[in-house]
Amino acid sequence: MVETTGGGPGDGTAEVLDRPLPDGVRRRVVQIVSDGFGGLTVGELPAQLRQYARFAPNRRAKFAGNAMAAALETDPLFRQRIGEKLREAQPELTGALDSGSPPPAADPLDVAAAAYVLRPTDWVKLVTAAGEEAQRADAERAGEESRAELERLREDLDRARELTRTETERLRAELDAAKKEAESLHRKLRAAVSDVRRGEAALRKMQGELETVRAEGQSQVSAAESESRRLKARLGEVEAALEASRRAAREGRSVEDMRVRLLLDTVLDAAQGLRRELALPPVSVRPAETVDAVEPGRMTPKDIAARALSEHDPAILDQLLALPQAHLVVDGYNVTKTGYPQMPLEKQRLRLLGQLSQLAAQTGAEVTCVFDGAELAAPVLLAPPRGVRVLFSKPGVTADELIRQLVRAEPPGRPVIVASTDREVADGVAKAGARPVASAMLLKRLS
Repeated sequence: MVETTGGGPGDGTAEVLDRPLPDGVRRRVVQIVSDGFGGLTVGELPAQLRQYARFAPNRRAKFAGNAMAAALETDPLFRQRIGEKLREAQPELTGALDSGSPPPAADPLDVAAAAYVLRPTDWVKLVTAAGEEAQRADAERAGEESRAELERLREDLDRARELTRTETERLRAELDAAKKEAESLHRKLRAAVSDVRRGEAALRKMQGELETVRAEGQSQVSAAESESRRLKARLGEVEAALEASRRAAREGRSVEDMRVRLLLDTVLDAAQGLRRELALPPVSVRPAETVDAVEPGRMTPKDIAARALSEHDPAILDQLLALPQAHLVVDGYNVTKTGYPQMPLEKQRLRLLGQLSQLAAQTGAEVTCVFDGAELAAPVLLAPPRGVRVLFSKPGVTADELIRQLVRAEPPGRPVIVASTDREVADGVAKAGARPVASAMLLKRLS
């Protein structure tokens, strides 16, 4: 059942078609969409139809018919744009539909298709009437064809009966002659059958010997091929192991050096930040300073507790990003679908990446944004913004798994913050040593 909603009073957008769209009307509707398709820009097309923008009208109707019909039904703005193109192409028909009096001489299928696109008042009646008219026309045409076919079959039957009588008489004469000839052939056949049986016995003996030789040859060939495959597989394993050893020798030390160097930089920056935060004097600690006591002017634990931040305060994120060598990993679609799910995916990505670029410039932290590549219909042509690393997961790998790989790749001790509302992701990265924060907190900080 096709159902549309929306529109104001007095139009037909709230009417409901309680049966499938007739085939004839559907073909005309797809043709109308295909003709008006070429007059729209790529930005005016729904996302699922943009890949067909450069198709010729006939190929577009052939390969994108279902997609265009679905977009016309579910996207009121796209239907309105197609309706405008239809008004430009057929002003008389659309004007008559707007006035509530379709032209009597027009094709009912054209009237119904135009009514389905424009949705005037009582458009459901026009579509239903066109379907019934098409069924009546098909029934009348089938009846005429059946009557003509019946008359032709009767004539063929009369001719066949006459030919049958003539042919029967001829066949009787030939049958008598054939019987006489058959008796002679039977005698010859019995002699030939005896000869054939002797030949078949000799042939079976030769075939048995040939099959024995062929089986022996096949077993030898199979054994040779099996040995060859085994040797090739063994050779491939040895080559792969050799290459893996060489690659490990080349890359292992560089990766470990990078991890150790990054951890060393983190420790050094943390120590310098701690020195600045604590404002340590250059002198050494005195023994009296190790005695636990409350000095005048110092804050008590109650004062410190009063200054604690709420778990949902975006200032916590600023404090985390202020840590030395901090790395922020963002679950892209989890954040965008939490903050602005109604936008297309492309605009969600652009909006989030622009905000993350500003955050990276403000905090100086390393920022990596991860998107799920399984939802992409084609490769994304995207220039990553300044200061933000953009990654898409490979086929068969989810964005959650890629985030966990990024966290595991970091050396222990480096501050890694993961922004995601997914509880499974948060628990997994927390076990790996990262600090999870909610997507809502990141959105508050970005806004």
